Amino acid sequence: MEQEIKELNQKIDALTEQVAYLAQQAQAAERAREERSELLRDVMPIANDAMRLATEQLQEIQDFVDLRDLLRLVKKLARATPFIEQMLDQIDGIKDLLDVLGPMSKELFNKAENMMDVADHKGYFAFARGGMKIMDNIVTSFSEDDIAQLGDNVVLILRTIKQMTQPEVMTFLNKAVIDVEKETEAPVDISYRALLGQMRDPNVRRGLGLTMRMLRTVGAQAEEKD
Repeated sequence: MEQEIKELNQKIDALTEQVAYLAQQAQAAERAREERSELLRDVMPIANDAMRLATEQLQEIQDFVDLRDLLRLVKKLARATPFIEQMLDQIDGIKDLLDVLGPMSKELFNKAENMMDVADHKGYFAFARGGMKIMDNIVTSFSEDDIAQLGDNVVLILRTIKQMTQPEVMTFLNKAVIDVEKETEAPVDISYRALLGQMRDPNVRRGLGLTMRMLRTVGAQAEEKD
């Protein structure tokens, strides 16, 4: 008898647990139903507004867009989904690259800014402005005919400059300028006796000879031009 009562109690306990479990499931289902109802109440106005806006927009473009074209576009977008995802992945990769290059580009910009400041302090920009002014004066001072003649004679001009800038020529001119500056500071005796005395100096006679030779060359060229 006691065994039967024990088994009966066990069955009642199991039945009680099942009833409690069913009650919990019913309560959970009721809560889910209430949540769905609340969600529908919240979403329905938004959905109605979206449908209204979509209807209005479609009414505006219904004369220009066919429904079959719209469906074809949707199908193409659906087929191109993998490519779109790949493109978005590439965009993400580019964004990561830009995040990496951002500090580097900032450092390069700071270095370039420092270099420009140093160049400005040294006078490079002032020299460039002065050079532009010189170029402007040159351009405004020469006519088209002058530029044409310059182009015809540019080889001769460069050859002359090349000959004038030879080391021995520049050394000679530099020494001559220094000596002339020194002689101009010293007192000069212009009496005939002093001048005749200077004629006995071999260097003076050599200089006069070279001067006469140069004058002869200039005179010959002037005669050919005449």
